[in-house]
Amino acid sequence: MRIAIVGGGPGGLYLAALMKQLDPGHEITVWERNAPDDTFGFGVVFSDETLGGIENADTAVHDAMESRFARWTDIDIEFDGHPFTVGGQGFAAMARKDLLHILQERAAELGVTVQYRTLAPEVDELRRSYDLVVAADGINSAVRTKYADAFVPSLDQRTNKYMWLGTDRVFEAFQFLVKQTEFGTMQIHGYPFSDGGSTFIVEMAEDVWRKAGLDSTEGTQFPPGVSDEESVARIREIFAAELAGHNLLTNNSRWLSFTTVRNERWHHHNVVLLGDAAHTAHFSIGSGTKLAMEDALALAACLHEHPTVDEALTAYETERRPVVESTQRAAQASLEWFENIGRYADQDPAQFCFNLLTRSRRITFDNLKDRDPGFADLIERGFAEAQGAAESAPAMFQPFSIGGLELKNRIVVSPMDMYSAVDGVPDDFHVVHLGSKALGGAGLVMTEMVCVSPEARITPGCTGLWNDTQREAWTRVTSFVHDRSTAKIGLQLGHSGRKGSTRLMWEGMDKPLAEGNWEVVGPSALPYGAKCHVPREMTRADMDAVVADFVSAARRGADAGFDLLEVHAAHGYLLSSFLSPIANRRTDEYGGDLTNRLRFPLEVFDAVRSAFPADRPVTVRISATDWVPDGNTEHDAVEIARAFVAHGAAAVDVSSGQVTKDEKPAYGRSYQTPFADRIRHEVAAPAGAAVIAVGAISSYDDVNSILLAGRADLCALGRTHLYNPQWTLQAAAEQEYRGAGADWPAQFAAGRRKPPTSRTDAVRPRLALLREAPRDAVHLRWTPGRAAE
Repeated sequence: MRIAIVGGGPGGLYLAALMKQLDPGHEITVWERNAPDDTFGFGVVFSDETLGGIENADTAVHDAMESRFARWTDIDIEFDGHPFTVGGQGFAAMARKDLLHILQERAAELGVTVQYRTLAPEVDELRRSYDLVVAADGINSAVRTKYADAFVPSLDQRTNKYMWLGTDRVFEAFQFLVKQTEFGTMQIHGYPFSDGGSTFIVEMAEDVWRKAGLDSTEGTQFPPGVSDEESVARIREIFAAELAGHNLLTNNSRWLSFTTVRNERWHHHNVVLLGDAAHTAHFSIGSGTKLAMEDALALAACLHEHPTVDEALTAYETERRPVVESTQRAAQASLEWFENIGRYADQDPAQFCFNLLTRSRRITFDNLKDRDPGFADLIERGFAEAQGAAESAPAMFQPFSIGGLELKNRIVVSPMDMYSAVDGVPDDFHVVHLGSKALGGAGLVMTEMVCVSPEARITPGCTGLWNDTQREAWTRVTSFVHDRSTAKIGLQLGHSGRKGSTRLMWEGMDKPLAEGNWEVVGPSALPYGAKCHVPREMTRADMDAVVADFVSAARRGADAGFDLLEVHAAHGYLLSSFLSPIANRRTDEYGGDLTNRLRFPLEVFDAVRSAFPADRPVTVRISATDWVPDGNTEHDAVEIARAFVAHGAAAVDVSSGQVTKDEKPAYGRSYQTPFADRIRHEVAAPAGAAVIAVGAISSYDDVNSILLAGRADLCALGRTHLYNPQWTLQAAAEQEYRGAGADWPAQFAAGRRKPPTSRTDAVRPRLALLREAPRDAVHLRWTPGRAAE
């Protein structure tokens, strides 16, 4: 093959060396516009997993890197003067200049042609002359720009300001230095990369940057290689204590705003993107160099394994994209956490450290428990003490109160529509469905959305509370829960709005009924999606009727014995559609700005709150974002939550989306938790209200991590409880917890101990004379001179 590589950074050079190693007959040319000794940045960090791949692919490169590594296992966090160390992590870093020299020497040794100080020929010319063109030309890739129509890039420039610096202070471990200044919160990301230096990245929110006067050089165009010395001098003053008399080092250092690069496609004919040209991930979660070298390894392998370039590039993208997207999801969560770091300024220092460590959701409480049991114990005990708990227990089994309603633990069975009622009447199925979840250990079991009138149903199979027959049937359900368990049961009341008169879910979700349709209403005559009902725009008389229906249903719910009532103002149903500018285009006092769009949902909430007994809490579920342009965002959600809390909502159940079929959610594990986190810190906690997190939370480890970090007060799980109705009790058994937070029904008590599932789970004999001490964290610090040893 004839291969052209545009860009002589680590990714491009490593690919060239790997391809030459696989087949010396390849003719490979690399164009690099800078000189071989030019490099920007200081250190690069690698994971053990990546290093294992490099070792397997090219021992010469690996061994040369290994001899220059700074290695450590600790993370040091200093939060406003409070120091913490967490061990057992594992890091390896080296100077970026050293890495480039290793790769340059390896490429030259293998016969790769590298043209330094030379711009690559036009990419169209390269495409005609070479079998493969690799765009390894960085975040501002000219090749990507040339074929933007094919690659379809998206460049998301963030708001935080950061500057990449170095220092001759040699840190002993990874450093997060979080400083509360008179201007706001600033943070340092630091780590050692050699015997003589450390990376020192300073980052802060834009408003903090401006308040500190660090924007004085904004708009200045610095020539390549020239640093913003005025800002560097100011940083030196602000972080004088952290530098401890050491120098700041510059290398093309100036203020930047991080840009997340994504592309819909990574290859076009015989042109392929690699490294930052294809994708970026925030520096707080991983090294762009690491990702680029992993790209190079995967691309080289696919080119070697497949007979044609097109097949190889397709395989490369298929194999590599999920890995990169997973990293980018974690990086997105991390960068957003640092953008909002000031939100956590009042947290207990130990909880803040745990929050920081688990910000991307890649590290969880159980991870930390394995790596540093002492730190994990500190966090768990601190959480219990902060709750005034009598016992130290997993966070999920600590009691909690919503309003005056005492819950034995913090697990909620999320509302899930079952579409199994006849004429709105719940039957034996609902007794078994909800009763089994109560017996299974959850602290609070929520009904599905119970509809306030026949026309409020989503489907003919939805339950209701518009007549006394339904009330009596629900009384049977609540009586079972109260008589047979210590769980509480909550009623979710709602109206389907424009999403009504549709088929049962398994017959075609959101599809209009083939027969037996009823009229649907909404704030505006806009359908939920293509081929959906067009609702009739509601009149004031319609609104009055709906308010009356909610009031009647709330009173019946109280009579039926429900402990809590949740008003459903999420998921595009009637109240949600009033809140969303996507569904609400009214020109009267119920449409327009958010204050007007809130008016009718708050009327309903106030009426329900008045109708439901004062000693029982009323909560609300909201959609925190519509996941579409011009829809509600998390910023709107804060104000929506603030309004409901001001009107007496004891808790906010934070979901998202389902307001329009055009939505594009960013799915992932616990993907809605950041919305709950923000609402809890900015709205609910200061007002004494609770926040419930929901959305792809499926493990007790994730639940404990969310609670311990202070991101929510309770966690609601839906599908997990369909998979295993006894999920909460099983979680207690697996964590070896026995206490009031997981009281087993007498009939189930024999199941408290996790049963053996194979011979490996069997009880083993003791074969050691001396018992090993419990493992503590591995605390390896970086000491200059260790690499040479």
